[in-house]
Amino acid sequence: MNTGASAQRRRLEPDQRRGEILSAARRLFSRASYSMVSTSDIARESGAARGLINHYFGNKRQLYLEVVRQMMVIPESVAENLPRTTVEERLALCVDRWLDVVERNRDVWLLALGSEAMGPDSDIEQVMLEADEAAADLVLEAAMMSDVVDGREELRAMIRSYGSMLKAASREWLLRGTLTRGDLHILLTQSALHLLRTVFPAVRGNRADQR
Repeated sequence: MNTGASAQRRRLEPDQRRGEILSAARRLFSRASYSMVSTSDIARESGAARGLINHYFGNKRQLYLEVVRQMMVIPESVAENLPRTTVEERLALCVDRWLDVVERNRDVWLLALGSEAMGPDSDIEQVMLEADEAAADLVLEAAMMSDVVDGREELRAMIRSYGSMLKAASREWLLRGTLTRGDLHILLTQSALHLLRTVFPAVRGNRADQR
């Protein structure tokens, strides 16, 4: 009877097992290079059978891509339940929440940034494109500009470009120590506001002048 109960619990917990494997992979990939980490290492670290890794993720590369995706795609929680207040306060809160995520996952964030810099890789590039689009959605939501129609594509392009600056600035904070978390919060919040309030209207005006 106990054996049956245990089997039932295992059947009901696939998400938990998948999460354990993903957490183990994050830890190992943050300590060593991709080539130095084996599927057997991940199985041992997670306490899961090697076959379960293939079942949930396919192979080591797909698991690695999921680790990068999980870190680079900004979680929806960053923009959840924002107060109906000023755009500046909403953006500042989003930036603060995002910095919390990065600070808690410092090694994995740097791992993900390193993956982006490793050279051409269509799978990594696809993950980064997904992350950029998610970030654009988040900024527009925080700025209460999700319904912008005129110039929408230009605006999203600018926000994606802002995302590249965000990644570079995070390296200054986490690796070089040239910026504090407070410095980064000001830089990211004020840069986003400047982009939305000054740069975007200027670009729209320039487009109108060229017609």
